[in-house]
Amino acid sequence: MVTATSTRAAGRLNGKAESDPAIHMEGLSKQYGRGKIPALDSLDLRVNQGEIFGYLGPNGAGKTTTIRLLLDIIHPSGGRASVLGMDSHSESIALHRRIGFLPGDLNLWEGMSGRQVVNYIGRIRGGVNTAYVDELTTRLALDLSKTVRSYSTGNRRKLGLVLALMNKPELLILDEPTNGLDPLVQQTFHQLMIETRNEGRTVFLSSHVLSEVQAICERVAILRDGKLQAVERVSDLMRVRFQWITMHFREAIDPGKLAGVPGVSEVSDVDGALHFKLTGDFDPVLRAVSDRYVTSLHAQEPSLEEIFLTFYGEKSTAHPAESLKEVVS
Repeated sequence: MVTATSTRAAGRLNGKAESDPAIHMEGLSKQYGRGKIPALDSLDLRVNQGEIFGYLGPNGAGKTTTIRLLLDIIHPSGGRASVLGMDSHSESIALHRRIGFLPGDLNLWEGMSGRQVVNYIGRIRGGVNTAYVDELTTRLALDLSKTVRSYSTGNRRKLGLVLALMNKPELLILDEPTNGLDPLVQQTFHQLMIETRNEGRTVFLSSHVLSEVQAICERVAILRDGKLQAVERVSDLMRVRFQWITMHFREAIDPGKLAGVPGVSEVSDVDGALHFKLTGDFDPVLRAVSDRYVTSLHAQEPSLEEIFLTFYGEKSTAHPAESLKEVVS
């Protein structure tokens, strides 16, 4: 949650009024190719200062395109965007000094050590806060003495986080920041983001994994096929939470056994097991099959795509294994 203290701190950054957004997009659009294929369609979005804002959508939704437009890596086909009160295109050079960025695909100098990369980027930005870099590498368990070439995918991601965070920028723009990180490091990342917010700085976090933003974001935007579908509080989005359940029995069982059970829907027979969608408590299900011997039970959380479909009243038509691989935790 964004506290009153952090919001006031955000309002003081650079003398900005509290109402000034960290990011403001108006009719922002991007089309590609001769056929003018829309990658982003008239996006209107406002991100407040001092908040961790989640930008959600499946792969190909337009999240990375949005980030590239904000950073002036590509130019819009229509509309405009302002970042920290400055035009993202005409004032992009000055803006880059105030933004920490982690791209989805991080390309670094293979022959350089992590420390050399940090020092090189630091010189470009006007200096390195050595003490904070040391703190970050300790918390992320990253050895800067090794070469980039020798880093695992996870360690490359850690180095990218250090580069984005090390100057304590006013705005962090992070594209799929925890890809390749183990669960313990993900928890450290969450804590770093909360600390950033508490200092009055802003985080714009792109993801296609709802669990990545569920623990730290108050608001999220949902993007699909280049169009903004909604901006919601995380608490409202999660009200539709459900699970996919697969139950195996010693003997064959009629799917009709679960007919009318509260919270149960979309029941099917999958290789002799009952597969169904459960919203709510499990006890009514157990009572309904209490006369049968259950050999195994598997519960799978829904994917972001399925939560999205449920949130907007559309019936899910795919088994979770056929949808996005990432699941809510």
